[in-house]
Amino acid sequence: MTKPPPPEPRLSATILLLRDAAPQPEVLMVKRHYEIDFAAGALVFPGGKAAPADASPDWDAWTDGDFGPVQQDARIAAIREAYEESGLLIARPRSARGPGATLVGADMAEKLAPHRSAVDRGEASFLELMRENDLVLALDSLVHFGHWITPDMMPKRFDTHFYIAPAPEWQIAAHDGRETTDAVWMSAADALQQELDGAATIIFPTRMNLVKLARATSVQMAMSKFGSEPVVSVLPKVGKTEDGQPCLYIPEEAGYGQTVELLSRVNV
Repeated sequence: MTKPPPPEPRLSATILLLRDAAPQPEVLMVKRHYEIDFAAGALVFPGGKAAPADASPDWDAWTDGDFGPVQQDARIAAIREAYEESGLLIARPRSARGPGATLVGADMAEKLAPHRSAVDRGEASFLELMRENDLVLALDSLVHFGHWITPDMMPKRFDTHFYIAPAPEWQIAAHDGRETTDAVWMSAADALQQELDGAATIIFPTRMNLVKLARATSVQMAMSKFGSEPVVSVLPKVGKTEDGQPCLYIPEEAGYGQTVELLSRVNV
């Protein structure tokens, strides 16, 4: 009997929103609801699947930056998911647009906060919300940070692009209460320590991107360092260690400082 092909991975996007703190920058993490079917209860970065509307050509006039079809769609998805799950809005007034221009402040984020749930549920258009408030998404604020594809043997597969971006000043992050039950700022080192202590569940790709982020000592350094490095796609391969333990292998050139993960440590 012919084995059916693995399901095609769905385009997804995740964003690491950063703010300066001592001794390391902090990243916004949200806790997944326990009833969610993927990574239930885990600490993750805001993110999710790209929606068909994220690929609309109508976005061209309402975005800053030119990144091509896949990267534009994924960046729009990352900003939309950040808005839905945290309330943080990476956008600019259309009247003061342009790469590097100042992002909207707390007043605009608070004004649009009541629409988060409707956008999340697909009952309202994120694009129309931007149009009505004369805003453009600051796609240029995002630096491509990682690219992970779910292994072939998984029933649900994602083609996920990770981005880093400075968190908008003065805006306040708040979890959505539906997909996420908490929103916390912490250093990458603190998040990794929480997992080691058994105080948090962190899935493999999230952990690896925290390890990578932990090399940065400031937001500016993170944006500069990782913005100049190539992103190597990671499609973990199933195998066994030398002593016969089931594991996943990832490419050394991806730069995570680790190439083997025991399947017993992979939380899904």
